[in-house]
Amino acid sequence: MLATTLQQIAHVTGGRVTGAPAGGVPVPGPAYLDSRDPGPGGLFVALAGARTDGHDHVRDARAVLGTRPTTAPTVVVPDVTVALGRLARHVVDTRPVRVIAVTGSHGKTSVKEFLAAVLPDATATRGNENNELGVALTATRLPVGGGDLVVEMGARAVGHLTYLAGIAPPRISAVTALGHAHLGRFGSPELLAAAKAELPQATSGECVLAADDPRVLAMAERTWARVTTFGRSGDVGPEDVRLGADGRARFTLRTPGGRARVRLRVLGEHQVANACCAAAVALRAGAGLEQVVAGLERADGPGPHRLQRRRRHDGGLLLDDSYNASPASVVAALRTLAAVAPAGRRFAALGPMRELGDAHDRAHRAVAAAARRSGVDLVAVGEGAQVLGGTWVPDRSAAADLVRRTLRRDDVLLVKASRPERLDLLADDLCAP
Repeated sequence: MLATTLQQIAHVTGGRVTGAPAGGVPVPGPAYLDSRDPGPGGLFVALAGARTDGHDHVRDARAVLGTRPTTAPTVVVPDVTVALGRLARHVVDTRPVRVIAVTGSHGKTSVKEFLAAVLPDATATRGNENNELGVALTATRLPVGGGDLVVEMGARAVGHLTYLAGIAPPRISAVTALGHAHLGRFGSPELLAAAKAELPQATSGECVLAADDPRVLAMAERTWARVTTFGRSGDVGPEDVRLGADGRARFTLRTPGGRARVRLRVLGEHQVANACCAAAVALRAGAGLEQVVAGLERADGPGPHRLQRRRRHDGGLLLDDSYNASPASVVAALRTLAAVAPAGRRFAALGPMRELGDAHDRAHRAVAAAARRSGVDLVAVGEGAQVLGGTWVPDRSAAADLVRRTLRRDDVLLVKASRPERLDLLADDLCAP
């Protein structure tokens, strides 16, 4: 919570106050972006986008941060995003807080959710608000008494994580895994690794790295922080991993302080690595092994459309993993599909994976091969998905028609693609009454 005044916000951000009464304007609540869902007593951050301008939608806001005066008391600044970052850094600097930051090409949202369950009093990123706005908004929700601030940090380019670490300097950080995700955005594996290495470089205390990813493990040479590794060959890792017919993994968590059996609630064997990462971070944060296990088993998962069990309109099972996709995450979802459908027919409606650059065709062919090995019938959805093979359809509507004609009640369907393909709408359509 900000627990401040509009005048103090102006001082911190270098802005000027307009439209405020002489007595000042208290701002006890957090910053927020959606005027339809205001934080009680909070600061509305008015962003001017391509389609809408927040300055025109202040509604009944108590206070506004914007680039021009509004109908509510407003702090006017040249750049709202920069000003919000300064405000968030002020919150972090003036409260007893320990920042725990998580990055990686995949798995970071799940690790963050595991940590939020293990450290129940922590203030954590909501959803995947992992950019300069999301990290700053999370910091403004920190209680006055401080505590742990668990933030997911994404990177769009080299230098981005350095900027985010400037908003919330991490005492503890973790890098999950790199894989092939986002190579199209960064241009090469080397630049991707360099961008992610900025977080360990900015970490002052403890750094947790993936032992089974050589590019992540090499980051140990680029940080002054104490390094702990996780993974099958790491300091904290899994043993005796078993994936049940319910799609949930059971394993023995191996730590320097002992072993414990864990049964996850979230779906997918790939969540074992994420749970081990979170366990390593939590142990370095001072949590005991019993607390870690209880939190891991309590965690519900990273949110809607992220490998959820749903019922189709015909009563059949649908695995909805439509939020996003990378080669590693698609293969993991196919393994889960095989586990929950050991006898019946298996189908996967897959859209293209984006941001793979020159690896696009090669990665899609590898996914298709994994599907064939698992006995999965593929429905390739949309432009760019033809390389998957199987039955190709041009769009979501055609995919829905094909699925309804083809699947029987006992068949299990996986739906997955990169976020821009919006196959979440396909999943919702197939699950509608």
